[in-house]
Amino acid sequence: MNIAFYNASLGAAQQQTKLDVVSNNIANLNTEGYRAQNPTFVDLLYSNIHDTAEAQTDLTVGAGAKVEKTDIDFTQSVPVESGGQFDFAIKGDGFFAVYDTATEEIKYTRKGNFSMSEYGTNIFYLTTDTGEFVLDSNGQAIRVTGEQDEKVDVGVYDFINYQGMLAVGDEYYVPVAKNGQPFLNEDATVMKGYIEKSNASFENEIVKVIEAQRAYQAQLRMITTADQIEQTINNLR
Repeated sequence: MNIAFYNASLGAAQQQTKLDVVSNNIANLNTEGYRAQNPTFVDLLYSNIHDTAEAQTDLTVGAGAKVEKTDIDFTQSVPVESGGQFDFAIKGDGFFAVYDTATEEIKYTRKGNFSMSEYGTNIFYLTTDTGEFVLDSNGQAIRVTGEQDEKVDVGVYDFINYQGMLAVGDEYYVPVAKNGQPFLNEDATVMKGYIEKSNASFENEIVKVIEAQRAYQAQLRMITTADQIEQTINNLR
């Protein structure tokens, strides 16, 4: 069968994958600390056609393209004043570090809508909405009293690069080896009473939706054309 049929079928499926990613971005436009995701396409293998033992040609045909990975856009978003006593936003690069007691793992996030949770008798700690301990600049859990004017030392940790960081849900991220070791970012400012919004832009996501739709339609037309060619060839036999 015409290779165009297979290439176009694969292309249509990959555009659907792109739409899934864009749909997730749109669904999280109002999610605090959400980082937009962008699908990255790569070419599949190329091969020479009409090659023989006696003659080689430079005429190549591709096998289509597919979504290789989904990159995370860590561009800073706009901090919005919330007035919450335990709401924090980062001005600059970096993440809040939180400790998950269930997995004994440190995760990183830009979502700073924290709260005060009791552990023991009248012992309170700063925690996330899912129960992780927020860490200070020394990597320790933060004890709080709940007083309105209380100064809270929330640490801001950064990495040499963000490429390849793993999203583990609820706007939490886990570094991989190439991100390097976390270090304290003393140049960042922690803004109390603010929340950082999603960095997904509705306008940009709608543009991506239109691009994917146009590409999807082109792939379907290619499938139809390839099918018509096959039918014509079969009718000539």
